[in-house]
Amino acid sequence: MLRDAEPAFSTCGRSATALFPKIEANRGCDGMRGAPRLLTVFSKVLIANRGEIAARVIRTCQEMGISTVAVYSDLDREALHVRMADEAYALGGQTAAESYLNTEAILDAIRRSGADAVHPGYGFFAENADFARAVADAGATFVGPPPEAVEVMGDKISSRLAAEAAGVPGVPGRSEPLTDVSEIVDFATEHGWPVAIKAAYGGGGRGMKVVHSADDAAAAMESAQREAQAYFGRPEIYLERYLGWPRHIEMQVFADAHGNAVWLGERDCSCQRRHQKLIEESPAPDFPDEVRQAMGQAAVAVTKACGYVNAGTVEFLYQDGEFYFLEMNTRLQVEHPVTELICGRDLVALQLRVAAGEPLGFEQEDIVRRGWAIECRLNAEDPTGGKFLPSPGVITRFRRADGFGVRTDAGYEARDTVSQFYDNLIAKLVVWGEDREQARRRALRALAETRIEGVATTIPAHVAILSSDDFIAARHSTKWVEERLDSSLLDPPVVATPPVADPDATSAEPLALREVQAEVDGRLYRVKLWVPDLETMAPRPGTMKKPSRPHSGGAQHAGSTDGTVSVPMQGTIIKLLVAVGDQVEEGQGVCVLEAMKMENTIAAPVAGTIGDVKAGPGDSVGPGDVILTIE
Repeated sequence: MLRDAEPAFSTCGRSATALFPKIEANRGCDGMRGAPRLLTVFSKVLIANRGEIAARVIRTCQEMGISTVAVYSDLDREALHVRMADEAYALGGQTAAESYLNTEAILDAIRRSGADAVHPGYGFFAENADFARAVADAGATFVGPPPEAVEVMGDKISSRLAAEAAGVPGVPGRSEPLTDVSEIVDFATEHGWPVAIKAAYGGGGRGMKVVHSADDAAAAMESAQREAQAYFGRPEIYLERYLGWPRHIEMQVFADAHGNAVWLGERDCSCQRRHQKLIEESPAPDFPDEVRQAMGQAAVAVTKACGYVNAGTVEFLYQDGEFYFLEMNTRLQVEHPVTELICGRDLVALQLRVAAGEPLGFEQEDIVRRGWAIECRLNAEDPTGGKFLPSPGVITRFRRADGFGVRTDAGYEARDTVSQFYDNLIAKLVVWGEDREQARRRALRALAETRIEGVATTIPAHVAILSSDDFIAARHSTKWVEERLDSSLLDPPVVATPPVADPDATSAEPLALREVQAEVDGRLYRVKLWVPDLETMAPRPGTMKKPSRPHSGGAQHAGSTDGTVSVPMQGTIIKLLVAVGDQVEEGQGVCVLEAMKMENTIAAPVAGTIGDVKAGPGDSVGPGDVILTIE
């Protein structure tokens, strides 16, 4: 059983509800030393996000006796986080830019709900200093770092400079925004190909492109800027040297407004595809403790150097016994549960307390880490052939794993729709074991027990990774999945077609009492009605124009030998790379398709001449739709 570290905050035998009024004088009840202190908490928290992280924050707020407010796009009206929250307000729109990146709509929801705090989750506005200031101007507390710290560390360029000032060296790179393709070529001439282009105002692999030659530089730069703008609302990008075989190791840090800062432990996030994480674990395997201690101290130095407060993650690349500062994520990370399991602390609860002005309540020597934790990101992607194609659609079945040491953080349930317009994370499967081998075996058992149907998922990839001799021996790196993992081990997932409700059903059907939702003046209300009892698997309102179908093994080759080019997934055409009459070779890119915030190049299945072009930039297409023909 996990042995809890010394609690940061003791309840002194009182109920959670009694502990959390707006302001309460609470003397003699400090979890560390019993010193008198003022306990200040929030009465209502608005979560400016969606999916898994919104549900995660809501659960902790419920345990703390705090009311919750959800916001939602037109496509998320019946999403899980909306169903869980005490109140919900419409943002309007479908895309992220129209909804979760709509500052005025969120500020309006804050005013109308009376929320006194806003938790940004991760992604969207989580690392946006202007949004943090707007929240404060609206009279609410931003549950995150001060805007000034976000500006320093949220901008990856200035964060490099701040780390250097704190004595922590970074990956060799340019400390100014990239403005011209010639800068990429000049940098590669000095440091060698390949080089990495990264989003200056984001993380998680979004907006990151690896450039292998001068011929690829212009297209990579343009694509990186588009992705950065779409996901983070800022198009700025910069350059770094691309290391040959590094591991990605990050430090969870926490700081309060009283000058206290600690590191809670490291996470190894080296199993990646498209520069985005698949599996994370803590502690890092085959990682010398003296390096761990030095990295932790470096992370705290960076944290203090920018006046940071709240949860943050300082990321490093580790290679040949040396580590380099990569960036600081000024928010809660997707993979924070692995740290929670080995430390025995709820990081979201700690975020809320620190945002309310509380001291951490513990020091570095008080942190106890025990056991091993592994997290698998269950994304709506088809890993067949190692391509990891986005797979939006309706989840027709979702059975969670259970048992000792198993935790599933999900943003969806059966009948929910995974939309092409948002991130593709369905859930996170997190396990704990006394050591790495027990955690690995428990993860494999839990993956086998998990059932997600209706969309393809990354479960086969997780099984292949966790079963690999390289992973077991910790010989993997950030490039290992894409370059060395045997893609034949990634079995094609079965994508089921959901049954459709009978359109001829009438009130003559048996009635059942159902909770339904009604939106009045932008606020969502839940009411109970007697309605026909249609036991079907009709999807909740979503974005699918047609049922999802199994994808072909080739990610980019979409079409057939007769010359028709179709798309393998639902998405939006960003750019056409050819025009009528152009000559193309087999495998040449003809179209850039955005799905789930990722750009995918659709390639010609055969050589020939472009004939009819049936779709253009801005058009939404579904799996199997023909976009052009080749004669």
